[in-house]
Amino acid sequence: MSDVLTELPDGVEITGAIAPGFAEILTPGALALVADLHRRFNPARERLLDARAARQKRLDAGEDPDFDPQSADIRAADWTVRPAPRDLQDRRVEITGPVDRKMVINALNSGASCFMADFEDACTPSWDNMVQGQINLRDAVARTISFEDPARGKQYSLNDNPAVLLVRPRGWHLVEAHMRVDGAPVSASLFDFALYLYHNHAALKALDSGPYYYLPKLESAAEARLWNMVILQAQKALGLPVGTVRVTVLIETIMASFALDEILYALRDHIVGLNCGRWDYIFSYIKRFRARKDRVLPDRAQVGMTAPFMHAYSRLVIETCHRRGAHAMGGMAAQIPVKGDNAANAEAFAKVRADKEREVKDGHDGTWVAHPGMVALAREVFDEYMPGPNQINRLNGFSASREDLLTPVKGTITHQGVRTNIEVGILYIASWLRGQGAAPIHNLMEDAATAEISRAQLWQWRVHGATLETGEQVTAAYLDQMFAKVLADLRGQFGAQWEQSRIEDAAGLIQSLVMDDEFAEFLTIPAYELIR
Repeated sequence: MSDVLTELPDGVEITGAIAPGFAEILTPGALALVADLHRRFNPARERLLDARAARQKRLDAGEDPDFDPQSADIRAADWTVRPAPRDLQDRRVEITGPVDRKMVINALNSGASCFMADFEDACTPSWDNMVQGQINLRDAVARTISFEDPARGKQYSLNDNPAVLLVRPRGWHLVEAHMRVDGAPVSASLFDFALYLYHNHAALKALDSGPYYYLPKLESAAEARLWNMVILQAQKALGLPVGTVRVTVLIETIMASFALDEILYALRDHIVGLNCGRWDYIFSYIKRFRARKDRVLPDRAQVGMTAPFMHAYSRLVIETCHRRGAHAMGGMAAQIPVKGDNAANAEAFAKVRADKEREVKDGHDGTWVAHPGMVALAREVFDEYMPGPNQINRLNGFSASREDLLTPVKGTITHQGVRTNIEVGILYIASWLRGQGAAPIHNLMEDAATAEISRAQLWQWRVHGATLETGEQVTAAYLDQMFAKVLADLRGQFGAQWEQSRIEDAAGLIQSLVMDDEFAEFLTIPAYELIR
C-alpha cells in the first residue's frame, strides 16, 4: 500500500515511488518551495560548477591557488558574524551519521552536544533513504520518533535531553533525479535544504532551537554567496526573520582554505562556524593537483592532521573563525570501538585521545566523532582543556602562507597502501550500493570521502608512474593484478553472500575510474546511476 500525491505544483514531476508517509513530506507547499528555489538559483549553481571546471584547467596548467587580492579589504577589515544561538554556544562533541531511523535516535541519545544528520557522504542517496530521512528528522524534531528492531526485539526512543540537531544537505554537484522541475532534475542541495526547513522551522522554534545546517564542499566565496541568497529567499517565502537559519560550513576543499574570511563574510548573518572536514580535504588536494607530479601524496595512513600542510589548514581555520566570532570545529575521529580485541581497542581510544587533545590545545571549540562509544572520551578531553563553552575569544596570532597550505607531506607509497586503497574503496562502494553509506571497515567508520581518497590516489599514482618503496612502479598492469587479487580474496570472504554483496559492481566502478584517462570529479555521480 502506498500514498498518492494528489496535487503537484505546476511544472513539478515526482518519478520516485510514493511509499507510506512520503506524501506527508512531499506536500504541495514543500514541493513549491523546492521548485521556487530551483528556478531562482539552479542557473547560478550550474555556472558555479562550470567555474570549478574552468579553474581546474588552470590548475592542471600549473596555476596555484592563492588568497584573492580583490577581497583583501574583507580580510583586513574588522567585522564579526552574527552570534550563535544559545543551543549552539557549546558544541564540544558532535557526532555524525546517516539519517536512518535507528541511527538518528542513537545519535541524539549518544551524549554528544550535537548530531549532524548527514544526507550526503554518510548516506546512500536512494530515493527511499532521502525521503524516509526527512520523515525521521521530522519525527525527531517533534520528539515522537521511535524504532522497533524486530531482529533484537528492542525498542528505541528519544531520551529527555537529546543532542542539538544539525542537517547536512547534499553538495552543489549533486541532483535529485526523482524530482523534476520544468523537465530538469532538481538540485539535491535545494531539495534536502528546503524540505527540512519547510516541515520543521515551527517545531524547532517551539523547542527554542532552529533550523541548523552543515554546508558541504564549498570551493569559493561565490558558492557561499549562493547559499546565502537561497537562505534569504527561503526565509522570506516562509515569513521567517533573517538569521533564523544558521549554518556551519565544512572546509573540506583545498580551494576553500584560501577563502575562509570571504566565506564567513558572505554568510555573516547566518553562519556560526567552520569545520575541518579532513578526509574530503585530502581528497580535494589530490583532485585539484591531480596533474602535478610534485603534489603526489603518500599512503593515506601517512597523511594525518599532524602533517604540516594539514595542521596549517586547521590552525588557520581556528584563527580566522575566532577573529570573526565564529566556532572552529575540529574534524572526524574515524576510529570506532573494537570488540573482542583489547589491544586494538586500546589503540583506537589512544588515537582518538591524541587527536582530540591536539585539537583542543590548538584552539578548536569542538570536535567530531563517528561512534557513540567515542563521545565520552572526546567530552572528557574537551572538558579538561576547555572549561568554558567554547574558545571563541582565544587568538593565537597564527597565519599561514600559500606554501604552508600547499606543500605536500613527504612519505612513502607502499604495496600495502595500494592494496588498502583498492580493498577499502571496493568495500565502501559495495556497502553504498547496498544502501549503507556509513560503513565500519578495518575498525574505522568510513564514508564516501574514504572511497574518493582511495580511487584518487590510485589514479594519481598510475598517471605519474609513482614508485613504491620497493622500487616497483605503479602501472596499469600492476593495478590490474592487484584488483584481481583483492577481488579473489573478497570472494572467499563473502562466500555464499557474494551475489548480494555488490562487490563486483563496486570493483567495476572503482577500477574504471582508476584506469580512465580523465579524472571523474566525484565518484558518487556515476555511482548514483547504479541505484536510481
